Amino acid sequence: MTVLPQMRKLFRPLWVILALAFLFEAWLWDQLQPIVAEVVDLVPWRRLKARLAALIRTLSPTATLAVFIVPVVVLFPVKLLEVWLLAHRRWLAAIVLLAVAKLIGVGVTAFIFDVTRRKLLLIPWFRRVYDYVMWLREWAHEIVDPVQQRVRQWLRVFAPGRTNRALRLLLRLRRRMQAHVAP
Repeated sequence: MTVLPQMRKLFRPLWVILALAFLFEAWLWDQLQPIVAEVVDLVPWRRLKARLAALIRTLSPTATLAVFIVPVVVLFPVKLLEVWLLAHRRWLAAIVLLAVAKLIGVGVTAFIFDVTRRKLLLIPWFRRVYDYVMWLREWAHEIVDPVQQRVRQWLRVFAPGRTNRALRLLLRLRRRMQAHVAP
């Protein structure tokens, strides 16, 4: 019976890391969606955008799902280039390319999802997956928000004008730890 609480305590950092990764993706999605929308608005291809919207309106919900293949197909050669760069030990170039591809991929996917959301939510299994992802987002916030609040409290201790107090706190903690270690 005592194993379960210990296991929960052991896996807590893993859950926090997974929740942070999920929230980072969600944050990236939220940040890139308006930027991509602005960039798309800058493109002077209004007729092309209007045709794309009209085409999506004529597609069935299932056919609309196929539109998501476009970013995968476009970014696949970039992924191959990333692997090639890693194989040739060009770490910095691979990391930069990976970051740029990630931003472009999430941005384009966010744009496509924004355009196709209503149709996609008509597909029952897609609606369940969407609801599950929204639930995961709430769960990740429940996991990360308390940790984030504690980190903010600790960072407040080191705010300008409070460094003397923070130093005294750290010295007091060090003395306590040394007292527990000493025989």
